[in-house]
Amino acid sequence: MTIAIPTASGWESIELKPARDWVRHPEPYSSRVAFAAAHVVADPRGENVPGAPAVIDWDSTLAFRRGLFEYGLGVAEAMDTAQRNMGLDWPAVQELVSRSADQARDFGARIASGAGTDQLTSVSTIDDVTNCYLEQVAFVESTGSQVIVMASRHLAALAAGAEDYRVVYESILSQVSEPVILHWLGDAFDPQLAGYWGSTDVAAATDTFVELVAAHADKIDGVKVSLLSAEHETGLRARLPEGVRMYTGDDFNYPELIRGDDTADGDTHHSDALLGAFAAIAPAASAALAALDAGDLAGYDAELAPTLALSRHLFEKPTFYYKTGIAFLSWLNGYQPGFTMVGGLQSARSVVHLARAFSLANDAQLLVNPDLAAKRLGLLLGTAGVER
Repeated sequence: MTIAIPTASGWESIELKPARDWVRHPEPYSSRVAFAAAHVVADPRGENVPGAPAVIDWDSTLAFRRGLFEYGLGVAEAMDTAQRNMGLDWPAVQELVSRSADQARDFGARIASGAGTDQLTSVSTIDDVTNCYLEQVAFVESTGSQVIVMASRHLAALAAGAEDYRVVYESILSQVSEPVILHWLGDAFDPQLAGYWGSTDVAAATDTFVELVAAHADKIDGVKVSLLSAEHETGLRARLPEGVRMYTGDDFNYPELIRGDDTADGDTHHSDALLGAFAAIAPAASAALAALDAGDLAGYDAELAPTLALSRHLFEKPTFYYKTGIAFLSWLNGYQPGFTMVGGLQSARSVVHLARAFSLANDAQLLVNPDLAAKRLGLLLGTAGVER
């Protein structure tokens, strides 16, 4: 079946590929730890307009996470993929983490959830930031989820330098019950986080970060770095203390980073995964990790190679709107009833961008039901007034 998709200047014909029968793999992987940062499904009847409290379709949201569990992936909950700081308010975060943690426990699956400072619209002191963090950390721990300490917009706005970051993070790490994941989110994902760790110079910020991790390694399971620089990540992970994982957040370069260093002595350093992209490519990520477990590097490369163009497209600038593409693919694949998002964020990408995402998902055979996906694309195009 051939269909036409719109481009900026006309139309392109593409051949729909048949659905692939992906193999389920509900067990975790032996060679890598892998989390998918999952999105939330908005209730299509809810008042999910900009500035309104989030109204979530809980059945679809939790079902999406069960689908990730079926492919052996843990869920990174209430992160930026779930529109944290972009429509998902603190009351919704609390319910989301509670429900998701309960479900993960029922499935024996791994879950880690974000703790930040977004329960207040403004803070005036560094102590305010610390107290907000501690409240959220305590809540996440109370659900049984592992904690991901997210980057804080409030801290970025208030901190006078690296010492303020040390004070806040040392207060958190001194009080956590179990080792946490520290998240360094770059300004490509959130411009309000520019200069995190006290400097706009990445090398200086990295030194501060490494010093903090080294001083508290027993309280840190791993670090997730989302700077979209493979060179920076490989350099940083070589500096991490033994036992502290690097969870890649690089949606542009994840195949090589997860694969690891290819040296004569074998794999000396590699990244584990905590990726928004994995929510879009879960079956392929599962197949690749299963191949890696089996020592089949060629198979690993072959499974992930077709997904990279899709991921890079979804995360193209402005990168912080990648969530729109994640939700769009979920709708195409029948995982949610409508293409609606919290805060009205479905409008954040153009029809041409979304049509290209459809084409790249088709190339990677990530359309579960190609006929349904094509029908839904047609509905979107017709609604937008894009007709041939």
